[in-house]
Amino acid sequence: MSAAVASMSRLHASAPLRPVRLGAFDAVLEREASGVIHIRTAQVLAPYHAKLSEPLEHWAKAAPDRVFLGQRDAEGRWRTLSYSEVLALTKRIGAALLRRGLSPERPIAIISGNDIEHALLALAAMGVGIPYAPISPAYSLLSTDFGKLRAIIELLTPGLVFANDGGPFARAIAAAVPSEAELVVTRSPPGNRKATLFADLVGAEDDAGVAAANAKITPDTIAKFLFTSGSTGNPKGVINTQRMLCSNQAMIGAGFAFVADEPPVVVDWLPWSHTFGSNHNFNMVLVNGGSLYVDDGNPTPPGVPKTARNLREIAPTIYFNVPKGYEALVPHFRADETLRKNFFSRLKVLFYAGAGLNQTTWDDLTQLAIETTGERIIFLSSLGSTETSPLALACCWDFDRPGNIGLPAPGVELKLVPNEGKLEARLRGPHITPGYWRQEQLTRDAFDAQGFYKIGDALKFADPADASKGFLFDGRIAEDYKLSTGTWVSVGPLRARFIDHFAPYVRDVVFAGPDRDDIVALVFPDVEACRKLAPEHSVDAASAAILDDVRLRLKFVSLLQALAASSPGSSTRVMRAILMAEPPSMDKGEMTDKGSINQRAVLKNRAALVDELYATPLSSRVIAI
Repeated sequence: MSAAVASMSRLHASAPLRPVRLGAFDAVLEREASGVIHIRTAQVLAPYHAKLSEPLEHWAKAAPDRVFLGQRDAEGRWRTLSYSEVLALTKRIGAALLRRGLSPERPIAIISGNDIEHALLALAAMGVGIPYAPISPAYSLLSTDFGKLRAIIELLTPGLVFANDGGPFARAIAAAVPSEAELVVTRSPPGNRKATLFADLVGAEDDAGVAAANAKITPDTIAKFLFTSGSTGNPKGVINTQRMLCSNQAMIGAGFAFVADEPPVVVDWLPWSHTFGSNHNFNMVLVNGGSLYVDDGNPTPPGVPKTARNLREIAPTIYFNVPKGYEALVPHFRADETLRKNFFSRLKVLFYAGAGLNQTTWDDLTQLAIETTGERIIFLSSLGSTETSPLALACCWDFDRPGNIGLPAPGVELKLVPNEGKLEARLRGPHITPGYWRQEQLTRDAFDAQGFYKIGDALKFADPADASKGFLFDGRIAEDYKLSTGTWVSVGPLRARFIDHFAPYVRDVVFAGPDRDDIVALVFPDVEACRKLAPEHSVDAASAAILDDVRLRLKFVSLLQALAASSPGSSTRVMRAILMAEPPSMDKGEMTDKGSINQRAVLKNRAALVDELYATPLSSRVIAI
């Protein structure tokens, strides 16, 4: 450990942790003779709502004037709606939806992103028992062939499709939305087809009809369909029932007990087309009577300044982000004292999910919090998926480094099955999906004979001698492979180590090597970070020109050699790499709408580059140790 790192570690250890009330999970472990391990917590899952309309009705009475939803308007001012206003609007919209005869067979599809109208339509639909499907806007705005959007629409057969702005979505609507589906837009209806304005959905009241429809909702009623990223093909429609969503909020509350002490304030960009942003974050605010401010930013160069602006004005009590989002915010926190002071002023928890947080970003944020407040802010994380609502395991205690995903939440059964030297995780509980919409074979394949959902992740004990210390992610079972020596390569942990080691020059990496002697890498660089090593290249310079710069290549050689020197064996030693000038393609299946890499698709589409990495003599593009 370097002197600087040791000094930082001592500083972090000496700083007090900001007080926050968290739950306590006590592990109960049982081992079968076969090697299968069953783990649950001794704590019992608390009672939970039967349907999500119940907390909305409660808070509309208990705190009618409290801000529930906030969003910037076209002039940049905060537009807000209170709980009582949201309830009144959703009842009127719900009446309009009932008049259209929508149902699970003819649900609602939302193809645009987070905004107040999206939230109102979703809450209205769930309040009268009509499922809705929030679909990633990337399938409409970033795709060129609209293949995934078309596949989703064909699977759903929606009776109503909503987009906030008909202009940007016009091409996608023309390509994928059938004429028999009613189109609803907030503004700018496309000129080539009939559309209903969202304002016209807020029509005549029908309290009796809405109340009657709401009374028919049971815990097994489908609330929504969420589509997975489609890393192995077209996205799958995950059925989300009211029981799943409500029970999962009780699981979240068992660990994050502080959300019941004061209404949480959340500033969030995470998309509602995914389970983290919607089921976890949006529903947590709703169930606990908090305030959610829609962040119009994201972890991209044009998006991060918008997030910083919002956090400069709204101080969150809990902050959610993916690791790349935290990494992108660090320079803004350093440069802006007002932002820094406001952000940390009442923050209780820094929560990350979606990927592993690197140690550098963890240390940077901890240092910033100590310098700003004199206190550390606890980092927490969890494990889950779209099929698990999402939280299944949660870490709700202080841990000295990133990566601990905790223990099963109350009500969750975790089964660990030995699989090629690893422990494959399987899950059971009220938060688990009943299956995939209109895809029976996929549903059967997703569960084992005992009804456990096969999440596909491998886990390992943080402390093999003490199960109460929680678990660490140990890779995706389907991604791991063997070298020609029979040695297993654990792709997930190696990927995290590689990206952390090459920070900030690498965005992602794909490893090749099944049945080969060595591991090689297809590296997706952060071109802007790489440009700093060759600053005379203009901002308009082609990526290939920057990546061919000798100074950059020497830097990568040095880093690759250092990584190899610290690797004890062939399963963690990367021998050669090629820097990808062409980014991963969504239409080719190489990248999901969340920005994560589909390893198999990249290796298939770029097989010639993999052959080049193993060819003798080495080509000029290959970087080797």
